[in-house]
Amino acid sequence: MTRHDMVLTRQGLRFMGRLWPCTIGKGGVLANKREGDGGTPVGMHRIVGLLYRPDRMARPTDWAVPIRPGDLWSDDPTHEDYNLMVRAPYPHSHETLRRADPLYDLVLLTDWNWPRAEKGRGSAIFLHRWRRPGYPTEGCVAFRPDHLRRIARLIRYDTRLVVPASLT
Repeated sequence: MTRHDMVLTRQGLRFMGRLWPCTIGKGGVLANKREGDGGTPVGMHRIVGLLYRPDRMARPTDWAVPIRPGDLWSDDPTHEDYNLMVRAPYPHSHETLRRADPLYDLVLLTDWNWPRAEKGRGSAIFLHRWRRPGYPTEGCVAFRPDHLRRIARLIRYDTRLVVPASLT
């Protein structure tokens, strides 16, 4: 591990000398992640992108990419676009990135099962805003909105999300 890694602990996410409160997947931490299990996967996951809603916030960093109307994320393990960003219209199973609620106003993308997805191993693991403290996700790691914005500004090219097997 490096000093720029984000390390998930039972108390929160340790990053840049601070412990950030967070929530994880309703399925807990899993060593054998599968699509739809609600688990947060064990491993070292690189941060590979940052998406944001330009109609709701200023560009948070120079490497952030705007979420446009019609941006979706494929979670259909039977389709060739599985675990990739796609555009509407998209007739296969997907998640809408430009949501009515603020959950995905700022999204850090990890390299979980990406860019060459193994079918059924689970689609994207994001770092995003939480619904409320303690409310679990579908497998992502979620934060207080102001903490997420701060974390996004602190990330470097070599930052990884580390989810230790000891949390299973």
